Amino acid sequence: MLAQTRLLERLDSLPDDLIGFVRLREALDVTSFTGWLKGQTLLPRIYWHARERDREFAALGILHQIDDEAQLATLHNQPRPMAGDWPRYFGGLAFDRLAELASHWHAFGHCRFILPRIELIRHGNQTELVCNLQLPADKTGRAAELALARSALAAINPEAHLDEVPALEKQREDSPDYPHWQAMVNELTTSQHLAVQPKVVLARESRLQCRQAPNPWDLLAALQPLTPACFHFAFQFEEQNCFIAASPERLYRRHERELESEALAGTIIRTGEAERDAELAAHLFADGKNRLENRLVHADILTRLEGLAESASLSDARILQLRRLQHLKRHIHATLQPEVSDAQLLTALHPTPAVGGTPRRKALAYLREHEPFSRGWYAGACGLISDDVAEFAVAIRCMLLTGDTLRLYAGAGIVAGSEPAAEWQELDDKLANLLG
Repeated sequence: MLAQTRLLERLDSLPDDLIGFVRLREALDVTSFTGWLKGQTLLPRIYWHARERDREFAALGILHQIDDEAQLATLHNQPRPMAGDWPRYFGGLAFDRLAELASHWHAFGHCRFILPRIELIRHGNQTELVCNLQLPADKTGRAAELALARSALAAINPEAHLDEVPALEKQREDSPDYPHWQAMVNELTTSQHLAVQPKVVLARESRLQCRQAPNPWDLLAALQPLTPACFHFAFQFEEQNCFIAASPERLYRRHERELESEALAGTIIRTGEAERDAELAAHLFADGKNRLENRLVHADILTRLEGLAESASLSDARILQLRRLQHLKRHIHATLQPEVSDAQLLTALHPTPAVGGTPRRKALAYLREHEPFSRGWYAGACGLISDDVAEFAVAIRCMLLTGDTLRLYAGAGIVAGSEPAAEWQELDDKLANLLG
């Protein structure tokens, strides 16, 4: 690879007085980022593709790691590096910072963010291979850092061919099963419970056993064309574990002090027939249960931004059309107070009522006691952080591949008017693309 060779040559010509974070770039032609990641051996392997399709990232290896949410505050308001670019961390937070994690989530932790050694970056039509360095002033440390960078660059392989995903066993095990689900929904919709807890988002883990373990990058590549209006991301921290998502929901995007968020709650199917879909969308707009679900989300987000934003505005509701579903969506824009950090935003906004419920503490307490599986990073916050820009998606419409076991996740907001059978069907509708 010519870009690889040029980066190795540039390592040998770096000025001795250049210290701190350095990002070296070279143009590279790549057909498929997922194919490129499939060809690599370095861990971790990370993929991020923005919903707007204008930004795509692949990342390899570790230059620095953050595994304590409080440490995220250190990424804010740093002096600009000598080489000009701020470091960019990729990672995520678990849905519930206090819940115990099952063994299949241990590699992810409650918080894990990676500053990668190698990045593949596409902005618009330009693709670059990047090597990140943290150069100390002392000669010994500098020599060690350059040696690690050379080793990582030398380990990069060409992109691999993407294969069709092998057929999965049809047998499925759901947790909770339907009787357990029915009991929880019935409990949550009693007048006594609704008086103190107007919304809880219940979820389900559906486990499938594969005839043979699929390659996670083949899985993601197969999912992408089925979910065109979504964030696509994947985190493979260990060879046997990979978390994959095609999420329609942004938690927030921040550029300097300007912030965009959204309330995405309220769901109905989509048939693909324009006239019928328009009828369904009109029903969604008019349905009191779905409008309540959305209102609880945007009211909570605006309330949580009050101490962090100079101003905030809410758009009218509109319909977000996905391949198989339609959602109620309201856009939120805010101008942040000076010095507000992403650590503060994540603490304030995550998890939203769209994936947890409201009031937040009571909803989380209920789920810890009653939900029979470990959510881990499902319904968590996944994205990227640098000093000037941050972007997070809510980790829904997702799966965890562990060896030959595939865990699929989906949730439904339980509010006044929710019915067990209808909400159970909504879970299947949300999993349709993943199961397909």
